[in-house]
Amino acid sequence: MKISVERSALLKAANRAQGVVERRSTIPILSNVLIEAEDAEASLRATDLDIEVVERIPAMVSQAGACTVPALTLYEIARKLPDGATVALAHDATAGRLDVSAGRARFTLPTLPREDFPLMALSDYDVSYIARAAELRRLFEKASFAISTEETRYYLNGVFLHVVERDGEKRLRAVATDGHRLACIDMAAPEGAREAPDVIVPRKTVGELRKLLEGGAEEIEVSVSATKIRFRAGELTLTSKVIDGSFPDYTRVIPQGNDREMTVDAAEFAKAVDRVATVSAERSRAVKLALDEDRLVLTVNSPDTGSATDEMAVAYSAEPLEIGFNAKYLLEIAGQIDRENAVFLFADSGAPTLVREGADDSAIYVVMPMRV
Repeated sequence: MKISVERSALLKAANRAQGVVERRSTIPILSNVLIEAEDAEASLRATDLDIEVVERIPAMVSQAGACTVPALTLYEIARKLPDGATVALAHDATAGRLDVSAGRARFTLPTLPREDFPLMALSDYDVSYIARAAELRRLFEKASFAISTEETRYYLNGVFLHVVERDGEKRLRAVATDGHRLACIDMAAPEGAREAPDVIVPRKTVGELRKLLEGGAEEIEVSVSATKIRFRAGELTLTSKVIDGSFPDYTRVIPQGNDREMTVDAAEFAKAVDRVATVSAERSRAVKLALDEDRLVLTVNSPDTGSATDEMAVAYSAEPLEIGFNAKYLLEIAGQIDRENAVFLFADSGAPTLVREGADDSAIYVVMPMRV
């Protein structure tokens, strides 16, 4: 194989590849990226056996072929080469090496046989549909912070993507929860998505999907089956197994009767929480919210690190209320609010609190209180 590619194209593709490969894999081939060259393009493919990413880039192909090289090393080489450089890749199958050159810089990388590289099995998908990238990005980004990292409850280690009917309309919904907070985000279901099976998209896939959605494509082709999900944008394809498990009935924990409403400037609220949390104990980061007529007092008391209070004006006319929360959870939810105001709906000091973005209920969040 002998090809020449633009440094910028190689860097972008190698960056996606090194994000997928396993850094500490006991299987050496899984640390490699498969480079295949044919006609006027080269493809870079990486996998960890659960996720596979393939990106095609333009190339001048002098000799078609394929080889695998360490993905992280190839990325670091491409990153450190000068902008605008043309990178030549020449594979010597007999010697088992890939020569990489750009200008006066020369590198030699070890290769492993192409035949050893595991390809994700092709499968039929139940449905395929086209979604706007901006809407899909909103769906996953707003839900991803609530994904659980607790491996014992593996079925919570991802985003639950499914179709629901709401007000007579089919909606594509993403839900994530770790048992302490929950994010539930809706968008109008694209044509063709209405019969899609319910799937749990793994946390790592969600992270890689974010890179794909930031690539500038306006539309994403989504294909779904009971075992896999595939996202395709232009020359980039991300395929992933889905989590084999049942997501719990999250609707039971979304409060319906919370009638104590507080409206607050989301950005100012986040700043106030961050200020008082400066003195909180790292383990609990507990902050108390004391509400009365159009006034919110935030308090932190830590026997070891001190105390702090802050006060701000809010819109609140219900009975006085004191309730405690993990400051980290409040900051993460406030960080998701796109609109100026956040609306908190309380029941009492021991019940889950519902948060939404102004009058928009297409994105709602639930956070459990804690004792303070």
